[in-house]
Amino acid sequence: MRDFMSLTDFSRVAFISTRIAGTDGVSLEIEKWADVFEQEGFTCYYFAGELDRPQEVSYRVPEAHFTHPDIKDVYLQSFGTTLRDRSVSKKIYQLAIKLKDELYEFVEKNDIHIIIPENALTIPLNIPLGIALTEFIAETNIHTIAHHHDFYWERDRFMINAVQDYLNMAFPPVLPSIHHVVINSVADMQLGLRTGVSSHIAPNVMDFAKSPPAPDDYTSDIRQALGIENDELFILQPTRVVQRKGIEHAIEMVNRLGRKAKLIISHASGDEGYDYEQRLKDYSKLMKVDTVFVSDIINEHRGQTADGRKIYTLEDIFPYCDLVTYPSTFEGFGNAFLEAVYFRKPIVVNAYSIYTKDIKPKGFSVIEIDGYVTSEAVEKTKKVLDDPALCRKMVDLNYDLGLKYFSYSVLHRGLSDFLSSRGWIAPAR
Repeated sequence: MRDFMSLTDFSRVAFISTRIAGTDGVSLEIEKWADVFEQEGFTCYYFAGELDRPQEVSYRVPEAHFTHPDIKDVYLQSFGTTLRDRSVSKKIYQLAIKLKDELYEFVEKNDIHIIIPENALTIPLNIPLGIALTEFIAETNIHTIAHHHDFYWERDRFMINAVQDYLNMAFPPVLPSIHHVVINSVADMQLGLRTGVSSHIAPNVMDFAKSPPAPDDYTSDIRQALGIENDELFILQPTRVVQRKGIEHAIEMVNRLGRKAKLIISHASGDEGYDYEQRLKDYSKLMKVDTVFVSDIINEHRGQTADGRKIYTLEDIFPYCDLVTYPSTFEGFGNAFLEAVYFRKPIVVNAYSIYTKDIKPKGFSVIEIDGYVTSEAVEKTKKVLDDPALCRKMVDLNYDLGLKYFSYSVLHRGLSDFLSSRGWIAPAR
């Protein structure tokens, strides 16, 4: 391997994650970062267990995915217990060695100068990948921007574990060639308290300088495709179906509005199983709310399902909804919040910690709940739905604030300053 510390040319960057595909938050942010790097003259490459990037810049390793059978087996035997069997340790290192060999091959083959692990050194769904990355960085001193979206200590399901030694080692590692980037101020503070390292804050962004595309002929039948009648409200929950999304609050809100409505949930259950989805279905029946799960016809690109139905993008659906619900109990930042602002839709938001600290102080106008649905929130929602002028004033204000604080230009400026301060690009004139 070459001496990365003596490099003067920094033109090839590689994003490394378990999955770089679809519409999850990490994949979406990778795309935004890649846009900035490409504007600065970098060529971007991708290493993951699942990829939808161009083949010529992609390097797929099945064991990098958190759903790979061996990786999933390691995960299941590592959490929810405090005793690790010797065979699990052996399996972790065998997988880590395999993944590290693949990293060496990938970096050498593509002459990579900088790597950007995306949540791979943060959430321990793939422990061998985290170890492989940590050892690879330690052995090569490769320039690394570790982009952390949410840490393991922020999730209850990782608290009881038999792998604390690995978590301390690799989630995240503290090494001289790693520059840490987080997406909110709370993560910045916690990382410093727990590891002693400083980090750069780069919040999630949307391209507010460019207005959303207008609906076209392809999307003209969306309400029919979703089964929404002309006299029904279209209420959108644009998230995955995982417990921290607090979707039962959205169901309660729809019930208490007392209006004919459909609650549309755009994404599928994630890496936390399907029990919560079943809970939501049962709760919807109890609350007499028509809740529809439509992840089978929502994807990153338009297309057609196996049975001939249209596939829409989330961007196709947003313009047609009347209200967005985002009652999460915890978020690393809040992509769905920014999406609602971008498409100028009124939003019901739970006062999760990052919203309260990093977003609310900017002055956004929303329908806010704090842990539970109140009569005040229900009445405000009705007022916003019934008063187009009030709704327009609210969403226009939010869009202007999004442009000011969370636009691509903010990300571009921040990343450019970050890269130039390390000599990886020429300073802006």
